[in-house]
Amino acid sequence: MEFVAAEKPICSAKGCRADAEWVLVWNNPKVHTPERRKTWLACGDHREQLSSFLGVRGFLKDVVAIADWDFDAADERPAP
Repeated sequence: MEFVAAEKPICSAKGCRADAEWVLVWNNPKVHTPERRKTWLACGDHREQLSSFLGVRGFLKDVVAIADWDFDAADERPAP
């Protein structure tokens, strides 16, 4: 999927407006069904921080380069 300027994906880290490079795929098993996937976006500077936040809670399922992410097949649009 191509993005127009208004839809350019940005990092989900608080206060960050950098272009997203990664999609962090996660699920909170106490809230979501096992097949449900939520997404956050991360720039190169925040990938490890956001991944760690989700990982220590057991939420992180996958990290995918944004160029490889299929937005059309995803359950939802990644959160900015």
